[in-house]
Amino acid sequence: MHDQRENMMLHVTEAGEGQAFMVASALKENNAAQAVRASYAKIAEVLQDSGMSIVQERIFGSQSVETEVMAARSAALQARHLPDHGPVTYIHGDPPWRKGFAGFIIHAVAAEECWTIRDGALPCGRGWRRNDCTYLVLQNINGKIGDAGDNESRPQQVRRMLDRAERILRENNASYSNVARTWFYLIDILDWYPAFNKVRSEKYGEFGIMPGPQDRSLLLPASTGISGETLAGSACTMDLIAVTGPNVSQPVVTQLSNAKQLDAFRYGSAFSRGALIKDSDVTILQVSGTAAIDEKGKSLFANDIRGQISATLEKVEALMDQAGAGLKDITAATIFIKRPEYAGIFREMAQARGLEEFPAVCVVADVCRDELLFEIDAEAAF
Repeated sequence: MHDQRENMMLHVTEAGEGQAFMVASALKENNAAQAVRASYAKIAEVLQDSGMSIVQERIFGSQSVETEVMAARSAALQARHLPDHGPVTYIHGDPPWRKGFAGFIIHAVAAEECWTIRDGALPCGRGWRRNDCTYLVLQNINGKIGDAGDNESRPQQVRRMLDRAERILRENNASYSNVARTWFYLIDILDWYPAFNKVRSEKYGEFGIMPGPQDRSLLLPASTGISGETLAGSACTMDLIAVTGPNVSQPVVTQLSNAKQLDAFRYGSAFSRGALIKDSDVTILQVSGTAAIDEKGKSLFANDIRGQISATLEKVEALMDQAGAGLKDITAATIFIKRPEYAGIFREMAQARGLEEFPAVCVVADVCRDELLFEIDAEAAF
């Protein structure tokens, strides 16, 4: 389903039986409460008619509109007698017009069994079973304790965040070795991304998933690491997806390299370029955050936004092609641009590739390197 109105575009894309990705993207400046209420009203209708439940929900918008966005969301869900208290990650990311609501990405399923994961009394994720596999999503996980928020505490917050995620997974009969995909949202990413990477690599070594210098087998999750803040004011916030299944001869999850890019862990960023999550009726391809980085790990097209967008899409196409998919199979994506004026350039270039109805939320955010102007992450179903 594709529904475009004056200020909003709404996509609902099926991903196998009883599963869908839902993306609302703001196209221009809007009244945040009205835009959210209208979008969630449509989503609530789809959820009710299909019997699906939300299992992951990320909302992007300015900090200044978070309260009204969350209130409008609750009102729309409650109007359809749907729960509004489930886990949700609200990322402070400005739309191209600087202030307001940018959009949301929802993953919903009609599963054999679906439940809320809690850390103590706090809802922090969703679990579900589908075709003999168990899926776990953790949301809005951070490592902040009390008022700790100074620069010196940031690496320690990352350690606590990853340890917390591992503990919650183990409490739910899984571990970090089952994680297929992560999203990391870092405050002031350009100030401390190397320190974040150092801690992540150390913890992944402890978890037993960090490749050695000559190791060609990949156990690292696909991942996005981008600038973003949450209301908690933590240095870093994460979402993740973990998958466990009974069939060890044919892995449920396969991590991917990209012939057009150096494996990120070779230059200090511990993630795979993508991950395939295979089910009996659908394959979900998780595309890691991708920017204009070449086969040697070097940034391309300095100060050239068109060059960087083109190169990035070519890298994503190369990754997807080896899995038998293409850009038109993308069901949900996030576009990160360093400057607001780049949004129109991306839309123009996407249309030239036949992607006029591309299901993506566009957010102004710093990428992990100062010279990088554009990044995209995505989920595809085929």
